[in-house]
Amino acid sequence: MPEKLTVLIPCKNEAKNIRPCIESVRDIADEVLVADSGSTDRTMAIARECGARIIEREYVNPADFKNWAIPRAAHPWVFRLDADERVTPELAAEVKRALSGTPKHDAYWVPRRSYFLGHEIKHSGWGSDRIIGLFRREGSRYAAVRVHEEIVTESGNVGRLKGLIRHYSYWSFTQYLEKLDRYTTWSAEDLRDRGRRAGPMSLTFRPAWRFFRHYVIQCGFLDGMAGLVVSGLGAFAVFMKYAKLWGLQHGHPQPDPEAGRCEASSERPTAS
Repeated sequence: MPEKLTVLIPCKNEAKNIRPCIESVRDIADEVLVADSGSTDRTMAIARECGARIIEREYVNPADFKNWAIPRAAHPWVFRLDADERVTPELAAEVKRALSGTPKHDAYWVPRRSYFLGHEIKHSGWGSDRIIGLFRREGSRYAAVRVHEEIVTESGNVGRLKGLIRHYSYWSFTQYLEKLDRYTTWSAEDLRDRGRRAGPMSLTFRPAWRFFRHYVIQCGFLDGMAGLVVSGLGAFAVFMKYAKLWGLQHGHPQPDPEAGRCEASSERPTAS
């Protein structure tokens, strides 16, 4: 008998994405579980129209939020999908086959193809992207980091699927820069917690190496102007991460404007 599957979709204000995301998993989901973190648009209304079950909680960081949501899945297998991602028909067929009998593994790596401003990025360091998308509910949790979180299984028995997730990541520079600000802050905090320090090499060599690696070694130039842009933005993200780490270690707190203020004297000067 096939194993039953919950598709878990963490989201906030994804009214433009949530319907096509849910539609892409119709053939594999025994339950669609939308974990919302405070949407103020029509995300939850659309999710309900699509038959999803909704749970809500305040968002702290990606790993914390997903680890809260995973045990609330109704079924023993979970497929985690962001609202801006879509399961391709080829991947859906593979998931069905993997769960049709006794699964050989406790989790599965899934390749992911991302888009930037509508341009498919096949190189530039993005072409080899993959995530553990399918996993057993029991014994699987995200590592306790603020960013770049990944599933860790107790057994370590992880297989691979070939079908793609399509990731429509950014449609504007505003969207990209908002996420970059949040993620570089979390990355800097993770580095600080691991005892890393920011120095001149971190702020010069590392961003330059990131650009060279993405644009030249990983053939970002084959993605045209989009490849040049995403390689440059990747270098900028590295610079910001280490600049923020430097700020955490050496920055001075903003002075309190109320500190040192003299209280008005209740005595009036007397005429001599």
